Amino acid sequence: MTLVRACLARIDAHRDLNAFTTVLAESALAEASQAEAEIAAGRYRGPLHGIPVSIKDLIDVAGVPTTSASAVPALHPTKDAPVVRRLLEAGAVIIGKTNLHEFAFGTTSDETAFGAVHNPFDFERSAGGSSGGAAVALVEGMCLGAIGTDTGGSIRIPAAACGTVGLKATHGEISTDGIVPLSPTCDHVGPLALSVEDARIMFDALRGTPHRTAQPKSGPLVLGVPTGYLLERLDTEVRAALDRVKALLSEASHRLVDIDLPLSRATPDIYLHIVLPEASWYHAPLLESHASGYSPTVRLRLEMGRYVLAEDYLRAMNLRTRLTEEVDQAVNGVDALLLPALPIPAPALGAQSVDIEGRPEPVRAAMLRMTQLFNLSGHPAIALPAGTTASGLPIGMQLVGRRNETDQLIAVAAAVEAQIIAGPGSVGGGTG
Repeated sequence: MTLVRACLARIDAHRDLNAFTTVLAESALAEASQAEAEIAAGRYRGPLHGIPVSIKDLIDVAGVPTTSASAVPALHPTKDAPVVRRLLEAGAVIIGKTNLHEFAFGTTSDETAFGAVHNPFDFERSAGGSSGGAAVALVEGMCLGAIGTDTGGSIRIPAAACGTVGLKATHGEISTDGIVPLSPTCDHVGPLALSVEDARIMFDALRGTPHRTAQPKSGPLVLGVPTGYLLERLDTEVRAALDRVKALLSEASHRLVDIDLPLSRATPDIYLHIVLPEASWYHAPLLESHASGYSPTVRLRLEMGRYVLAEDYLRAMNLRTRLTEEVDQAVNGVDALLLPALPIPAPALGAQSVDIEGRPEPVRAAMLRMTQLFNLSGHPAIALPAGTTASGLPIGMQLVGRRNETDQLIAVAAAVEAQIIAGPGSVGGGTG
């Protein structure tokens, strides 16, 4: 009960950050009271029992509107999405639903019917997106775990922008049923957490398996650092952070090797020719009847999807297969790939472009560059805090593992976390 009351107080004190669309204070307190009674009676369900968790407002919670942060009429679900049901089975307390970039179709969380999500490290900057509210709620103590979705980087981008851990498991490993889709080919759901161990706790709950502590992988690691497209343009402070992480890992006897991913340069074109028509197909009925409810830029992207030819879509799907094979080959010889999760610090809210190494680049393109490849390929990926800029903005690194080996990736991440941020914390074991 104490944890939930503390989180509710933080939510109330920081409403100006616009992290939440719906706060479930009454039901959260009731769930916390129930958890407290169960634990006192010896019916402890595990490390999530009584822990306040937030849910991105794209995910169905029975009896609570699913708004997708849009002025388009909300859904009114009568049952929980599987990920919510599993959290409740693990004893988690659902404290509320978090704000997002409308319909998850953006990277900045400033196009939302509930007002732009603000970065707590700089109120005038983006919290990342589309799961911006989830990251802010977590870092500001409004919850102790958060659930987001990730179609092009929407867990890892806000995790990097706000200084949290964010995990995207292998595609299909966690059910996306009961979640408003963006692109079924690329959609993922997963946790944002305060540490790798917390991410493991939530990952186990989301897939319905018993929790096991995230033991760091023992022995020297071999980490592949991509060359070419992915790292050719980085903010100078992000590049310096990457160099620092590489030096720390080398000093700890881990080995770093260069990895070539030549097809990665085609990622944006492949991604757009898959995501745009898939999103447009889902939204077609709503666009017919409620077009004015969409924010202009999101509506434009959805309208663009109507003009992608079937031939272009199929060509992109074929190239996606080749891209997946290329990433498979790259990760098969290493423990994980290492690269930034975001090539820039959090951009200013409303910014259309950002300067990188003396050249302007569209904000959306820049923010997606490090992450969208692994949505197309389906490989598991995790973002980790890796220091801050001189002005105090978080910087995040990313590790990418082999498909269907998310457990091994988490073990690698636990080892890297110990090197770059001096070890994990934990939310587990409380009484609510």
